[in-house]
Amino acid sequence: MADLLERLTTALGGAKRVLILPHNDPDPDAIASAVALRYLLEGLAGVESRIAYRGIIGRAENKALVRYLDHPLERLTAGHLNEARSIALVDTQPGAGNNALPPGTAPAIVFDHHPWQEATESAAFADVRPNVGSTATILTEYLQLAGAEPPRALATALFYGIKTDTLGLIRGASTTDVTTYLYLQARLDVEALVEIERAQVPLDYFQRLDAALHSARVYDGVVLSFLGSMHRPDLAAEMADLLLRLQGVQWAMCTGVYKEKLILSVRTRSRKGGAGHLVQQIVGHSGTAGGHGTMAAGHVPLLGANPEHLAHELGLRALQILKIPSDSGKPLMR
Repeated sequence: MADLLERLTTALGGAKRVLILPHNDPDPDAIASAVALRYLLEGLAGVESRIAYRGIIGRAENKALVRYLDHPLERLTAGHLNEARSIALVDTQPGAGNNALPPGTAPAIVFDHHPWQEATESAAFADVRPNVGSTATILTEYLQLAGAEPPRALATALFYGIKTDTLGLIRGASTTDVTTYLYLQARLDVEALVEIERAQVPLDYFQRLDAALHSARVYDGVVLSFLGSMHRPDLAAEMADLLLRLQGVQWAMCTGVYKEKLILSVRTRSRKGGAGHLVQQIVGHSGTAGGHGTMAAGHVPLLGANPEHLAHELGLRALQILKIPSDSGKPLMR
């Protein structure tokens, strides 16, 4: 493992400034991992890093986390990419379709826990572990390896990143995630974590929640829901997480419209996983899709299509793939 730190610094090629790109619309795992990498590179090699993202930070909890960390992320501009001599990808990979890495550009560093992308071969250094539940777990290992005690705020963020991506160690968590979770738990700011998790939400959240519940149809272990228009793309994922808690449900798929695209999010409790593969099958060549065992997402350009009809069509495709009769659905709300 000690050799990894040397390889990591060598991958920078002598660059004194690194641009760190998490995936678009970064979640807690991506945010915490990016901040951890910045901290690691500064302490390990004296390298200055900037973290920039494309999209939005939408969920109230994610906004609260960014405020708690003193706003370490910047909105990505063309200037960031033009000035970048070395780029690191965090919680994503080249070719994944969910990051701002310019086409044909080879990143210096990649850290991720999603399935391996062939384009990642171009990276000078890559640590990709699909068997681990969060990228925050991987970056925490590197901090420990470097003998760098994470500051309390960073420890809190990394803990929250693992907690959200693994649903508190019950979704896709490995033994490494468990060990890291306990390590960070002893170092976190409990009061801050409570405030982050209980962040207030806007009125639109409850309006979309109402739409999700009233449009939801429950099949044999599957729930499908269409949210209509969304003010942020990750709202579909938030509602899918919520609907997965319905008793007897093994699969939840939520769709909604954001900027002329139909966003879909899939969650599963199945021990076999397969969420990423399911979304790729549903979307096909119509859009982009990605994810891993228990959580995945995709989007399809509307191109003038009726959003509700398209959502219905994709839902039927999901049921067909899962071998669930499409005529067995019942409304969740009467």
